[in-house]
Formats: sequence, structure tokens, C-alpha cells
Amino acid sequence: MSDAPIKTILIVEDEDAIRLTLRDYLRKRGYEALVASDGVGAIKQLLDNNIQFIITDYRMEILGGDYWIKFLQRFVHNIPIVITSGFLRPEFDIPYHVVYKPYDYADLEQYIREYNGSQQS
Repeated sequence: MSDAPIKTILIVEDEDAIRLTLRDYLRKRGYEALVASDGVGAIKQLLDNNIQFIITDYRMEILGGDYWIKFLQRFVHNIPIVITSGFLRPEFDIPYHVVYKPYDYADLEQYIREYNGSQQS
């Protein structure tokens, strides 16, 4: 991961309303927000674009859950990742920052800004 500010974010979310409104929210704040509705679509976006940050749901019908986490750990170790979930609980061992649903988009963006700031220091 370079020290350049995060501009390109991949949103992986199977719920249309969340995926599209979060995309619009982040675009209005100056990010390039790309979307995928499942892990397979996310892999395509990762291959085709210079993704700098990933916001992904945990539980998705196609390539989600534990296998998605295993994929991210093995193949996407150089990109910061936030997992969102209405399913996970704090006692679950997830190797990424977890944001529990329902969440506020502004809080999520604040986390991205803080992560950006910590990389610039």
C-alpha cells in the first residue's frame, strides 16, 4: 500500500440499497467508489482497477463468509479492509476491522479518513 491518500474504494455488498447509497455517499465526498454484489464481482473489480480500500459485507450468497475472509487474507494482504455485518458478533475472530450493521455512512467515512491520516504520518 502506498502512502498516497485513499481515493478508490471497492464496496462489496449484496444488499442493493446499502451498496448503491454508500457508493453515492462516498462519491459525493470525493472518492471513486466501485461496487460489487458478491465476492466474485469483487475479484473482477480487483483485477481491473487500482483498489486502495475495501468495504465488504461478510455474509453474501456468492463467495461470502469464511471463504471470502480466507481469500482476502491470502490474496489481498496489501489493501486495507473493513468488514460490515449484521451477522458477526464481537466474539467472532475476524482479522479485520468490523463495523456492525446498521451503521452510519459518516462513521465509516471517518474510519477511512483516520486510516488515511495514520498512513500519512
